[in-house]
Amino acid sequence: MIDSYDNDKPHDACGVFGIYAPGEDVARLSFFALHALQHRGQESAGIATSDGHVAHIFKAMGLVSQIFNEENLSTLRGHLAIGHNRYSTTGSSFLRNAQPLLIETALGPLGVAHNGNLINAPELRRDLLQRGVGLSTSSDTEVIVQVLAGGHGNWVSRIRTLMAQADGAYALTILTRDAVYGLRDPWGFRPLCVGKLGEGYVLASESCALTTIGAKLIREVLPGEIVCLDKDGMHVVQGTSPRRFSLCTFEHIYFARPDSLFKGQTIHSIRQELGRVLAHEAPAEADVVVAVPDSGTPAAIGYAQALGIPFSEGFIKNRYIGRTFIQPQNKLRQSSISMKFNPLPGNLEGKRVVMVDDSIVRGNTAGPLVQLLRDGGATEVHVRVSSPPIKHPCFMGVDMATHEELIAYNFEVADICKKIGADSLAYISLDGMMHAVGAIDKEGDHGYCNACFTGDYPIPLLEEQDKLSLEKAFGT
Repeated sequence: MIDSYDNDKPHDACGVFGIYAPGEDVARLSFFALHALQHRGQESAGIATSDGHVAHIFKAMGLVSQIFNEENLSTLRGHLAIGHNRYSTTGSSFLRNAQPLLIETALGPLGVAHNGNLINAPELRRDLLQRGVGLSTSSDTEVIVQVLAGGHGNWVSRIRTLMAQADGAYALTILTRDAVYGLRDPWGFRPLCVGKLGEGYVLASESCALTTIGAKLIREVLPGEIVCLDKDGMHVVQGTSPRRFSLCTFEHIYFARPDSLFKGQTIHSIRQELGRVLAHEAPAEADVVVAVPDSGTPAAIGYAQALGIPFSEGFIKNRYIGRTFIQPQNKLRQSSISMKFNPLPGNLEGKRVVMVDDSIVRGNTAGPLVQLLRDGGATEVHVRVSSPPIKHPCFMGVDMATHEELIAYNFEVADICKKIGADSLAYISLDGMMHAVGAIDKEGDHGYCNACFTGDYPIPLLEEQDKLSLEKAFGT
């Protein structure tokens, strides 16, 4: 069950992990790393391992803690592994699309875990089918697997061929018989970092996964790089020339875990700075600042600090409502925000309240949240958002809704304010957001993709796609 609040947020593609560590229980380490990356995808998870001869895999639908146990982890033997948490952005949420994908090739086993979205996947898929390659999923990851499997030369040569053909966002961990590879698209849309664990090495979408298993962060994988982990240690080659650096800004706003590091800063501190800039741009006369938990909390703290207004809890969040498969009856479904959040009247009674959230996507939950605060006794509710208005869908690996569904594409800020029943509404400016995340704008090249705010896509789009495009196009 996905409650309506979670459904009104952008969803990231996935979390990926890779490890080469002889003498370590790599399956167990992968489990704990994926557990740390659970926020990046909750639909399915999987781990593939290799002992230098044979590859093993286990994957299923659900959360990491629901999928893995001592019995199935014990079957994942070897000293190298890759792992994956999935939120679907291309292909439905079915077991056949769960990752990693693992096949046998002329060079031995090949496993792939993918975070991102290939915008030219339909073309690549059509080419594979015309060449007689059979496909069994509706995921662009299978396209990646088959391009690698059908390539020529060693794995680095095949990976370079893939990078020359693939357009879009991808951070990959790749398992072969005796090595793990990590690579990042030339624009750097999706994050990937590398760390040291004893005598071994690890790759992960975020540094929080490294910290969880006791690994030390070395650095981020750079756009266009291929990192190889094998018996000779870690070595890096350039897979393709880097393009205009375009990291997804929503990694800082919403996706990444607060304790993950980016350029030596915690994501939490960056989000607090977003709140401080927002306070400077859009102050409000109020008695208390509250957050929409949990993602809005750091920005709310920064906003409160900047204006000298007390920060307090305004909502109590039920963190388990999204983990039940029991569907509510219609009457309860209509009030699903009440199932997710309850107001704290003692903190709200008779007070002018600023409610800080990280984003408004479809706009179907902001109104009920404002009403909950009023039900709790708030006399005024001023809404502040630590990202600019989201006016355009994402095609680079984020499930961001369509133009028709995006409230800021269809309505001006004043109209949105009326629709959600707030006394005032303000978003951080694009320049303010760039200042908060520490981007230095040199001739328009600030290192981030802001297409969902501006409509300026780093890669020209041949056609708009949604997550079911491959299924619709090919009838799978």
